[in-house]
Amino acid sequence: MFQIPPPPPEPTLLPEVVVTAARLPPAAGEAAFSVIRLDQTTLDRSTRLDEALATVPAVSLFRRTSSLGANPTTQGISLRAIAPSGAGRTLVTLDGVPLNDPFGGWVIWSQVAPESLESLDIVRGAGAGPYGAGALTGVIALRERDGEGGMLDASVGEDGGRRLAAATTLTSGRVAITGSVLLDHSDGYIPVRGPAAGAADTPLDLDTKSAALRADVGLDALTALSLRASAYDEDRGSGLLNTRSSAIGHVYSATLSRTPSKGALGWRAQVWRRQSDFSNSSASVAADRSTTTPANDQYATPATGWGANLALRQSALDLFGGRLEWELGADARYAEGETQERFSWSAPLNRFTRDRYAGGETSVIGAYAEGSWTGGPWLVAGGLRLDQWKNADGHRLELDRATGAALLDETYADRSGEVTSARLAVRRDLGAGWAARAAAYSGFRPATINELHRPFRVGNDITESNPDLEPERLQGVETGLSWDRETTTLGATLFWNRIEDAIVNVTIGTGPGVIAALPRGGFVPAGGVLRQRQNAGTIEATGVELNAEQRLDRITLTAAVSWTDAELDGGTSAPQLTGLRPAQAPEWSATAGIDWRATDRLTLSSRARYESARFDDDLNSRTLDAALTLDARADFALRDGVSLYAVADNLFDEDVEVSQTADGIAGFGPPRTLRAGLTLSW
Repeated sequence: MFQIPPPPPEPTLLPEVVVTAARLPPAAGEAAFSVIRLDQTTLDRSTRLDEALATVPAVSLFRRTSSLGANPTTQGISLRAIAPSGAGRTLVTLDGVPLNDPFGGWVIWSQVAPESLESLDIVRGAGAGPYGAGALTGVIALRERDGEGGMLDASVGEDGGRRLAAATTLTSGRVAITGSVLLDHSDGYIPVRGPAAGAADTPLDLDTKSAALRADVGLDALTALSLRASAYDEDRGSGLLNTRSSAIGHVYSATLSRTPSKGALGWRAQVWRRQSDFSNSSASVAADRSTTTPANDQYATPATGWGANLALRQSALDLFGGRLEWELGADARYAEGETQERFSWSAPLNRFTRDRYAGGETSVIGAYAEGSWTGGPWLVAGGLRLDQWKNADGHRLELDRATGAALLDETYADRSGEVTSARLAVRRDLGAGWAARAAAYSGFRPATINELHRPFRVGNDITESNPDLEPERLQGVETGLSWDRETTTLGATLFWNRIEDAIVNVTIGTGPGVIAALPRGGFVPAGGVLRQRQNAGTIEATGVELNAEQRLDRITLTAAVSWTDAELDGGTSAPQLTGLRPAQAPEWSATAGIDWRATDRLTLSSRARYESARFDDDLNSRTLDAALTLDARADFALRDGVSLYAVADNLFDEDVEVSQTADGIAGFGPPRTLRAGLTLSW
């Protein structure tokens, strides 16, 4: 008997999986703190990540020059002009992985192309919170791009500038591959100008390249695995004859996460490993700046850092008529490194006569609990964390190169301690676009291996290390008011911060000769000074931050200003610093910008930045003048996804002082620089 076959079964429809990097969404409680977001548009217009950050006055680069000309050891970053440091007092992360160097704490900005980022958040003064060690004055959290599409930027400019950067994401099913590359070259500029410059002053040339590759696998609609690898290689001139520096490194990370959903836990597990190496040669300068004499050859600084973190998050729980979100987590970071150097130049022998090996290990292990409650117009957020830090295997060995005899052989006792930190904030929506908030917080930063164990030299100035440094600790309170309507955004923040056991380069004496108070510093040339890193008392800072944005039909206006009154109290350890201002901390900084869409194809924009005078040294004896710079840019869209641009950085060729020697020789930031380029996006 003929039977009609049954219809085929309906196909099973699997839920669509949107493949993104494995990360937890931003915590709801962050809205109660001071957070500034830079979007992809701002990042895409910047050739260097630190230059994008400089559009925010709250961001303090250690010196006023960008990574175009800054030695890696001065690429430390801090939030708010409390006390910038070469090691940096701000934690910088990329999707949770620290970018700070495991040996020195500085950030090699060229390791990340701005085109590879989707956005970044600048979290000011929020304390350690879930971020941990290093987040003394805040966190800069970078978020790598997601989704299909990409961007390519190619440009040429003055001083032999050539740049190529590209980033793209390709998706197939549940797998996405994101890659980026950056190639940058400059013949550089000479930092010492005018009559003071001599034959010993040479350009700050630069060659840098970096690349990254990330694979994301969407295991289901909420769970993702990300594997990432990146590498960078940077070589640059140091502005003096026969001096150079280089930095290389690579980073590997693996992250597995599950997005929290109603009634179900979310979590993130992450491991990472970073290896870096750094070389730097320095020299003393003749009084007429005609020649240099080798002073130090730091030919290798191998360092390794690794870490792991785990977070559990529950959200969307109903409690007391509101929504509760909580997170429990733990993290660990470990770093080891050693500087390997030749020093003590002998003119008759035409060679270095001593070797130095100095380094050690540092580690921090911590756990935290964070929570936030949102109900009606209220948001309350807070948390508590406990960390244990440890310095181990500290050593310094100095040898006579001819005989191999030990001239200095020291090992330092292991030291450790615990730090408790906390934060609490409240935000209230006042209606009609108004909101008010208040926060209190604490954080800490342990000394880096570099600060603990490596002495260094810049020109004729020598700075000694200190293996007895204690972690810096910060306490702060702030309050803010904001107004956000369709076309207008206004914000104001008043803050007070206090850093205890602040690590400061303290002047011990001046040359020429050996300083009796610290003879291990060796011979200090005429015109030079000897300093040592010390826990030099406390720094107190009170400040105000204002920002505004007005969005019109074709014009967007932005402005921001930061005022910080910071003062040192050296106590009994450094009484000569009491009442002085921290080095490299300007009282005023301000930015302003305009974006004008003149036609459907042409966009004109400009950015201005002002900084008041600052001091180059701890004794406030070297004053760096105030500076106002203006950058201008024109973009012309040839068609969708293709545009040409022209840029003038430091349009009016302002002389921006970034350093000053004991004998009054000033170093300057980049002069006016013109460049033009092509951008493709898809």
